[in-house]
Amino acid sequence: MNLDFLHGEATVLLILTAITFFGVWLDTNSKFFKQLGSAALIILMGMLLSNSGILPPESKMYDFFSGDGILAGIILILLKINLNTLKDAGIPMIKAFSLGALGSAMGAFIMGYFLYSQIGAETWKLSGQFAATYIGGGMNYAAIGRELGTSSDLFSAGIAADVLITAIWLIVCITIPGFLDKREQSPRPVAKREIEEPVDEIKTPSLDQLLFKSARSISLNDLALMTTIVMAIMWFSKLLASWLPVVPMIIWLTTIALIIAQMPRIKTLSGCTVIGNYLILLFLATNGARSVLSRIIDIGPSILYFALGTVAVHGVIIFGLGRLLKVPSSMLAVASQANVGGAASAMAIAGARGYTSLVLSGVAVGIMGNAIGNYIGLLIAYLIKTII
Repeated sequence: MNLDFLHGEATVLLILTAITFFGVWLDTNSKFFKQLGSAALIILMGMLLSNSGILPPESKMYDFFSGDGILAGIILILLKINLNTLKDAGIPMIKAFSLGALGSAMGAFIMGYFLYSQIGAETWKLSGQFAATYIGGGMNYAAIGRELGTSSDLFSAGIAADVLITAIWLIVCITIPGFLDKREQSPRPVAKREIEEPVDEIKTPSLDQLLFKSARSISLNDLALMTTIVMAIMWFSKLLASWLPVVPMIIWLTTIALIIAQMPRIKTLSGCTVIGNYLILLFLATNGARSVLSRIIDIGPSILYFALGTVAVHGVIIFGLGRLLKVPSSMLAVASQANVGGAASAMAIAGARGYTSLVLSGVAVGIMGNAIGNYIGLLIAYLIKTII
């Protein structure tokens, strides 16, 4: 038997795809593992197989999924962002979300400045990633990490800290409205109508549905068109970055993808989000496989403090200033989850607390976070790099 084949790229790819399948299966079929989420499960499995010697620490497959693979995934998800949905959010929700984004950016900046001596030379990269992820979610964390070339150990440690802190913050956002305003029985509707819509009248599919299941079957024409668009955006973004290196390639990519996403034909494409999510999960599997556990343990506590401090500053800003501006605490809680956990978390907390009038607006600002997170994350990263 050829042992080189057993340790070759085909074997690595097989294991990575198996890890991704098993992580998604556990997420969708187990209530216990769903609490961790497929992203965390896949990273943990990659780390386990790598540190036990089953997966190699380096592979060409890792390079691909950390390069063009993740870029393709980011583009595919951005192609389903409809900026017109932001009008559904309403001024109060946008105000609350903006406060949360400001808090996340300030938190990432402050923690990056004070934890530099403990984390080291890549602290500025982590500042950008945490600012981005606590403004628009994990996709932005991956995008900034890829653009800045964050090491696998630091990347995976940040993911682990993010999962833990996000779970804790979800509990906080569920309980805090009752403490802040016991007299508030229900949120003020964002729309002009005074009557709240019943839950069963909301037709918008949840982000979980879009990430795990396409709204309709994927046609060969859709697949061919989205592949062409992805390759064109990647090619043109790299070309522009070579012409104007002062502007990072991820900014060109994000901007072009968002512009193209508003075209009528692109809005009808089916399968973009599912395929994009799958490529991002494969990227996370490679980060787990590249991670050296001893190194993550060494830097882990500082990373946890980083995530905790960033979210703490976010919380003080959004709930402190939000209450001063007389924004309902229920709306602040949903907006905070749109920042920290993304549109899916915003929808979850709105449903769990009975804030049905805030479901659509929470999703809308969650989409806004996906759109602006990369820009703000890079800004914070380079500000920290300049200062320290």
